[in-house]
Order: sequence, then C-alpha cells, then structure tokens
Amino acid sequence: MNYIDEAKKIFDIEIEALTRVRDSLSDNFLKILQVVSECKGKVIITGMGKPGHIGRKIAATMASLGTEAFYLHPAEALHGDLGMIGKKDVVIAISYSGESDEIINILTNIKIIGATLIGITGNENSTLAKMSDHVEIFPAFSEACYLNLAPTSSTTASLVYGDALAVVASRIYGFDEKQYGLFHPAGALGKKLLVKVSDIMATADKNAVIHAGLTLKNAIIELGKKGLGMITIVDDNNKVLGVITDGDLRRQLEKGVDVYALTVDEMMTKNVIVVSENEMAVKALQLFRAKNISGAPVVDQNNTAVGTIRLHDILEFGIV
Repeated sequence: MNYIDEAKKIFDIEIEALTRVRDSLSDNFLKILQVVSECKGKVIITGMGKPGHIGRKIAATMASLGTEAFYLHPAEALHGDLGMIGKKDVVIAISYSGESDEIINILTNIKIIGATLIGITGNENSTLAKMSDHVEIFPAFSEACYLNLAPTSSTTASLVYGDALAVVASRIYGFDEKQYGLFHPAGALGKKLLVKVSDIMATADKNAVIHAGLTLKNAIIELGKKGLGMITIVDDNNKVLGVITDGDLRRQLEKGVDVYALTVDEMMTKNVIVVSENEMAVKALQLFRAKNISGAPVVDQNNTAVGTIRLHDILEFGIV
C-alpha cells in the first residue's frame, strides 16, 4: 500500500466536502450571518465529541474577531451550565447527525429560555434541524475515514463554516487591526499595534542622563551604572543637547584624552535624533533601522528628556 497516496485521498475527500458545502451556501447563510452579527447577547457554540472540539475553535475565532462568543459543553449544560444562556443569546449547535443525545436533551430548555437556536447538521429531518430557528443543512458527502464513520469531512466542513461566519461578521463590524491587537496583546501584531515607547524605555533611576558642563569622568561613571550603552546630555531645563555612546567613549580613550579635563559638551554628538514617548515602539524600531542607530533619547510633549529607548529593548520585547 502506498501510504502517501492514501493520505492524499483523505485530502481529496475533505476538499470535495468543502467544495460541496461552499457551493451550497445561499440566502440561508446570510440569514444566519445576520443573526450572529446582530446578536445583542453572546454567541454560544455547543457540540459533543469531535464537533465539540470544533465548536471550541469556532468560539475562539469569533471572540478574537469581534463576536462575543464562548463554548458550552452540552453535558455540563445539563447539570447547571444552561444558566449561562440568556434570552438575547444565540446558540449554535453542531451535530452532523442532528441526533446527538447530549445536544437533543438541551434543545427544549434553550427554547424555553428564549435564545435563538441555530443548527448545523447534515440531516434535514433530524431533531436538531426541526427545532432550530435557523438551520444550515450540509449537502451529502463522505467522511474521509475509510469506514465512513469517524467525523472527518463533517468536522472540517463545520470548522470552515464557522470560520466563514466569524470572518464575514468581523467585516460587518468593521473590525480592524487595532481591535485585533487589543484582543491579542501577547501576540506580535498586538505588540506592534499597542506598545508605545513609554512602555519599554529606560526611565527615572534606570536612565543614563547627565547635565552639560560636567567632565567625561562623570559620564563614564553614569554609563557604567546604567549599562544602556549611551548617555543623554541635558541642559538645566532637561532639554536634550546631545548623546555620548560607549563607542564614542572608547574612541576618545584610545586617543588618551584626559577624562578629568574634557567636558561632555566637547565630546557629545549634537543634533541627535530623539523619539517621542507616545510613539509606537514599532515606529521607533523602523526609525533605528533606517538611520542605522541603536538607540535614542526619549522626550515628552514638552520636548523634555524622560528616558532612553534602545533597539535591543524593542526586539527583546518581541517586536520585530
């Protein structure tokens, strides 16, 4: 037996199932989409066994794309979790046969509660189909299991159908990248969209800063204490005058300068690039790369020095 060919057959069978479901979409999908997108409560997905796993994923996708949704285990629902369902909610029940005991046993109570019931099934004559306010009947297709028993094509079709509902609904809401980032603060996109320079910069006692007029020796001590690789020189009003980097210092020491006599004013790089504390960290990263610099002083709205932001810190935070 050629197992690669056998595996490819599984793909072919499931692709065929998806194609049939795709081609069967009609105004019925639009009605269900409208119910979901106009839901005043929460969208609750339920399913037993493999469809339950699919339901969890659909609920998670909906929640991440702007639809308030969660998964409800039908067996747990029978033992009190039906209290999670309210009159304004929409319940999407997934059962390819439409006769799963755990699903059927909660349908009457859902109707009594007053929630809108949507069924996803492959059996138009099933109890689920008959009791649902709206129902999506999948066209006939084969399970990819060679016994035609294990949920395979049916669960794949349910998953993609749920993805379609979630994604199209998000378009209706006008869901954008900023909202997506809000719901994914730990993800790379969330960090790019939400993290500001002020969230990462070294500030207060951790910031390396020195006033103009002091000697290079003072700068060396401050650089060593803070370990930022650069120090900001400011005037009496904390306005940025320039910076000195570790590289600048090393080059001067190689020349044998008198660290007691030379002032920071004589050595600092003037007209330095500064970054606003309210700038997005990803913008600072782009600036550093474009200018080929490793860091910059940070200023507030009054152009007063408030911190230091480094390329290393941004990358370490997970923004790339």
